[in-house]
Amino acid sequence: MFSKVRFNLRTKIILGYLIVLIGLSISILLINDRVTSMKADREYITGHDFQVHNLSNEIEKNILDMEGGQRGYVVTGDTRYLIPYNNGVSSWKENYSKLRQLVMDNPKQVQNLASIRTNIEHWINEAGDPVITMKKENNNAGIIEFFKTDIGKKYTDQLRSQLAAFRSTELSLTDARSQQLISDNEVLLSILNTIWVIVSAIAILIALVTSSSIVKTIKQVTDSIKHIAASKGDLSMRVEVKTNDEVGDLAEVTNELLTKLEQQNWVSTEITDMATTFQGVTDMKLLTQSFINRVAGLVEAHYGVLYLRQIADKKDVLTRFASYAGQADGVGTESFRIGEGLVGQSALENRILILNQLPNDYIKVASGLGHTAPQQIIIAPIKFEKNVLAVMELASLSSFTKLQQQLLEQIVEPFGVTLHNAASRTEIENLYSESQTMAEELQAQTEELQTQAEELQVQTEELRSTNEHLEEQNLFAEQKSYEVEQAKKELEQYAEQLQQSSQYKSEFLANMSHELRTPLNSLLILSQFLVENANGTLNADEQEYARIINSSGKDLLSLINDILDLSKVEAGKLEIEIAAVNLTELPHVMERNFTPIAKQRNLQFRIIEHPGLPSLIFSDEQRLQQILKNLLSNAFKFTESGTVTLSIRKADSLEANIALPHASSANVIAFSVSDTGIGIPDNKRLLIFEAFQQVDGKTERKYGGTGLGLSISREFASLLGGSIALESEEGIGSTFTLYVPCLQNSSSMEMATMYAESSAASVSTPELPETPPVNNLIVPNTEPALTHLSVFDGKQVLVVDDDVRNIFALTKALEMQGMSVITAHNGRQCLDMLDLHKDVDIVLMDIMMPEMDGYQTMRHIRRDRQLNEMPIIALTAKAMKYDREKCLEAGASDYISKPIHLEQLFSVMRVWLSKS
Repeated sequence: MFSKVRFNLRTKIILGYLIVLIGLSISILLINDRVTSMKADREYITGHDFQVHNLSNEIEKNILDMEGGQRGYVVTGDTRYLIPYNNGVSSWKENYSKLRQLVMDNPKQVQNLASIRTNIEHWINEAGDPVITMKKENNNAGIIEFFKTDIGKKYTDQLRSQLAAFRSTELSLTDARSQQLISDNEVLLSILNTIWVIVSAIAILIALVTSSSIVKTIKQVTDSIKHIAASKGDLSMRVEVKTNDEVGDLAEVTNELLTKLEQQNWVSTEITDMATTFQGVTDMKLLTQSFINRVAGLVEAHYGVLYLRQIADKKDVLTRFASYAGQADGVGTESFRIGEGLVGQSALENRILILNQLPNDYIKVASGLGHTAPQQIIIAPIKFEKNVLAVMELASLSSFTKLQQQLLEQIVEPFGVTLHNAASRTEIENLYSESQTMAEELQAQTEELQTQAEELQVQTEELRSTNEHLEEQNLFAEQKSYEVEQAKKELEQYAEQLQQSSQYKSEFLANMSHELRTPLNSLLILSQFLVENANGTLNADEQEYARIINSSGKDLLSLINDILDLSKVEAGKLEIEIAAVNLTELPHVMERNFTPIAKQRNLQFRIIEHPGLPSLIFSDEQRLQQILKNLLSNAFKFTESGTVTLSIRKADSLEANIALPHASSANVIAFSVSDTGIGIPDNKRLLIFEAFQQVDGKTERKYGGTGLGLSISREFASLLGGSIALESEEGIGSTFTLYVPCLQNSSSMEMATMYAESSAASVSTPELPETPPVNNLIVPNTEPALTHLSVFDGKQVLVVDDDVRNIFALTKALEMQGMSVITAHNGRQCLDMLDLHKDVDIVLMDIMMPEMDGYQTMRHIRRDRQLNEMPIIALTAKAMKYDREKCLEAGASDYISKPIHLEQLFSVMRVWLSKS
């Protein structure tokens, strides 16, 4: 019977305190009289003495405010300083009256207050108001004369002394009262100590009894929670407490919290899993069907349909695209307009609609045993950036729980992003397919036009030889001519569209070339100066640093060339040069290039040359080395510990037939680059060979890179008649194998060239920027030769460039040739410098500059007859094929592309200086 009674903690504690309170009440009655008298004394001190002190301080503050406001107004003339003055004048009398009322029982203090009031009134009448009046009247002379004597200071000094004496008297009175209060407190303290001992003994006894019952139950809850924590977050466990009190309530609340956390964890897990499941799916039918199947299972829906937003017959409609548990006869409406029906209204308002208490004939959810009407329906919009992409309708035989509704609300938003990405990828693929179809149609129309032209020519010949059917043949010829003209116009339109599309790409590559080559120009020149160490000021380490900088600049230029080469390969414009390649020297080249990298990254680098290798093969050595360097660079970049291995061997017959079915199985060389790095997942092995792609976003952020290496390597391998194979295991490492045909005589060179030409793309595109060979970047010894001093010595050159690094590098190089250098940073400065310096012998003109570019500047210079014959050498990093013609047309004497080859520059300058 008593076990069912709720005897909670509050009851236990109140019962204990009630006993204590009874004892305290008896004690309080005994000391109540004493406390009452002490309270009266304390109230007098706090209510009288403290107020007296506060009012005396307030009066002194009023005096200070008046004095400060008066002086601030006199000094600044700002009327805002009169606010504290006026407030002080109006407040001190009120405070004085209150203070006098409090000390009326002390005649001496009343007399002191009267003296204080007299001095305050004297200061206001003789110092305060007169000075302010003079300031308002701008009587500065009177103010100066007043402050020479400053009678007000005498009154304020007296007031401070009087107020201090007044407060001192009050403090002595307060101390006397406090001593009496302390004596009374000591008596009270003795009484309280006695009572405290008695009550404490009773309280301790009650506390021991009460805490024993409380601690026992709390310990049960604590042990249960520790057990959950030790199970590494297993939220399925629950706290078991049988007590019928607040501790039992705590256990129930804890269990409810665990249930909610478990539900939230489930929602987050499902959303994350769904986002990764649908990533990369581009088939809209498969994507939407998979999504509604998955969602229906998660929220326990028994029927569902998904409407996709489309434009049909120039109308914005929602079309049924996927369904869950749908019937063969297509139950439900096929499509809705925006705002039509509840589906269209949900899309219009961009919110979820919930329908309850559905009629029996609304829709039937069927199974093998029968059919029935659903109890609740949810209509949810799927949106991307507030734009509705689709609407999903789900029906259930029971009401959806709050957890299921929460999951549904959170899951449609990330799916909207997935749906948008899939639609965007599909649209891109369609546009790409249309462009290919357009190109094929253009080619077919071109061939048809050519055929028609040939037919027209035959018909013309027949017309000349046959006069009998002259009129009929003329009509036929006119008809054919019209058809040819129409076809020609269509052909020109298609060609114009293709040319515009290719122009954007070419312009981007040209601009990129300019932006990257411009800073490279100064970097390569100045680093070469440091490498040569002509003055002998650098030690061996510093020279090595300079070599590394120079080498890095060349590598960066190589990257620029990679991008341009990739575009040339895609356009079918890259040429390969077949020559003898020394296989015995190739491993040493790779070792020299990558051994320092291996040491820097604490990796082992091994090169294995298998027996049976020929000493020479015929291929394009530059492209072959570029492929191997790309593969090795990737291996070192994605390997943090372990080994990178380069293996060179002859491929066996089976391996050769699979890799290169067109080549002789006995004449295939395999170059394998193996590493112990991060490896590549199966679903990313094709993606990494695409331009600007790496294994995934995380890898790209961690390891960097442009993602061009493998794409270029694959294209180069194809041009060489070879291929690249990949073997990899995620977390273990990767092996890239390059297979190239082993051409061992000069006759094979023609075969390789023919195969490379057939492998190149045949689509005609506008010419791409010309890429200077890497060896052109080797800066020659810049010491002036004796044979050329007569040409350069004493000549004045004007260098025009917006990049200070290029100006610095060229200035150093030209001064070492004995020339006098002046500089300008844009076209306008160039014209100003030519006006100032009439004796300039030659101008080095950059093309891409702000305000006025090189073309405009050269045209302005050539308009001046006096400067018409002055040599101008155009320097540009854009390097487009027709830039030379544009520069010469604008007035340049000659043209050099960046990065500048100094020996080439000096050679051109010698030619034009000799002519001048």
